[in-house]
Amino acid sequence: MMGGMRLVMADGTCPSAPAIHAAAAALGLAVDADPTLRAVGDAALVAWDLDAPGAELERIVGAMTELRGRGGRGVVVGTAIPLSTVRALFAAGASDVIAAPLPQRELILRLGAVVHFKLRVACIGGGTGLFTVLDALKTVPHALLASIVTMSDDGGSSGRLRTSFGVLPPGDVRRSLVALSNAPEVMNFVMQYRFAAGDGLTGHSLGNLLLTAMAERTGGMQSAVKALGDVLNVQGLVMCVTENATTLCAEFEDRRVVRGESAIDRCLERPADLRVRRVWHEPDAETNSDVLAALLAADLIVIGPGDLYTSVLSALIVRGVADGVRLSHAKRLYVCNLMTKPGETEGYDAVDHVAEVVSALGGDALDYVLVASSDLDPEAVRSYAAQGQRPVAVPSVERLRRVTRAELIAADISHRAQLVRHDETKLRAEITTIVGRAGRR
Repeated sequence: MMGGMRLVMADGTCPSAPAIHAAAAALGLAVDADPTLRAVGDAALVAWDLDAPGAELERIVGAMTELRGRGGRGVVVGTAIPLSTVRALFAAGASDVIAAPLPQRELILRLGAVVHFKLRVACIGGGTGLFTVLDALKTVPHALLASIVTMSDDGGSSGRLRTSFGVLPPGDVRRSLVALSNAPEVMNFVMQYRFAAGDGLTGHSLGNLLLTAMAERTGGMQSAVKALGDVLNVQGLVMCVTENATTLCAEFEDRRVVRGESAIDRCLERPADLRVRRVWHEPDAETNSDVLAALLAADLIVIGPGDLYTSVLSALIVRGVADGVRLSHAKRLYVCNLMTKPGETEGYDAVDHVAEVVSALGGDALDYVLVASSDLDPEAVRSYAAQGQRPVAVPSVERLRRVTRAELIAADISHRAQLVRHDETKLRAEITTIVGRAGRR
C-alpha cells in the first residue's frame, strides 16, 4: 500500500463502486467505506457518486469543504454532470470531477494523478500545433496531459465522414490519440495511414475510419475516443471540446460572412489580408463536464500554437471553455504561432495574436506568452514569403502591456529547417522552465 494511503467510499452502494474499487486496486490503495467521514484525514482520498441513492449536491459540497480543511482530497463521479455542478464542486475543493461511464484506463490515470500529486496540464487547440505540444510534453515526468480538441474541421477526410455519417470530425482527436499513445509503433502507423487509392477510400485516414466506426458503435465521438484510447493505451486524456455538431462562422472587416472551417482556412474569394472581425459557432456549442474538470484541475493550461481562428479560437469560444480557463487556478500559457497565415493572420504580429486570445477568453487571463526568437533558415523564409506567409514579429513589451499583463518569454523554440515548425525538445524545455518558475497549484 502507498504509505497508508486509502480510498474512502462515501457511499459503498454507489453505482460506480465496482469501477472505483478496481482502479484503487490497480493503484495499490486500500478501500473502505466511511459515510460519516469522521476518521478521514490527509491520508485519504474520498470518492462521492452523484448517482448514489440519496446523494445531494449541497451535502457533498459541505463535506468536501470540511475534507479540504482536514487536508484530505476528494473526487466526485456521476452521469451527465451539469457545468454549474462541476464549478461548485471545484470551488469546494474537489481534486477531480469525473463523468461516467468510467473506462478503467482513464479512471486509473485520473485517480492516480490525485494520489501522486501529478502535474496536470491541459492543452487546448487542434491540428499540428496541438500534436506538437502533446509530443513535446508527453515525456515530462510525473505529469498527466489532457488534450482538449477543437471540433470544427469540415474539410478533407474528416469533412467527408462528417457529411456521410453525421459524426464529429475525427482528424484532430486521432492526432491527439497518436501523440499520447503508448501502443506499439505499428499501431500508430495504422492510425495515421492514409489511403492513396481505392473507390471511396482515397484521402481517408484509417484512424478516422476506425473512430467513425466506433462512434456509430458506442453512440458518439467522445465515447469512441475513450474506447480507442484503451486500444492504444493512451497515457493521457483526449477530449472533444464539445459534443455538438457545429459550423464555424467568421465575419470579416468588410462585413462578409464565411461559413465552414475549410472555407475560412482556404481564403476563397476574398483578399488574403482581409481581417477577421469575429468568429462563432452555428448552432451555439457548449463544452462538457470532463473538459471543464480538466481545466479546473490543471496546474498549467497551454493554449496553442495553431491556426488562430480555426483551431485556437474555435475551441476557446465554445461556451464554458473560457470560463474554465479564467476560473482555473492554473498558470495559463499562450504559445504564439511562428508564421502568419493568409486569410487568417496576414500582417499580424504577436500582439495581434494575443489580443484575439484575450478577447476570446473574455478578459486578460494569461500569465505567460511564449514567442519565438529563433534564427530561421533564410531559404525557408523566402519560400514561405512566396506563399504569403511571414515570421510573426515579436513586439516590444510596452506594446504587449496594452493587451495583457502576461510575462513575455522570447526563446529559440523552432526548427532551423525548410519546414518551419516548433521544435518539440526546445518547446518542452521552455514549458518545463515555466512550470518550475510558476510553481504548482
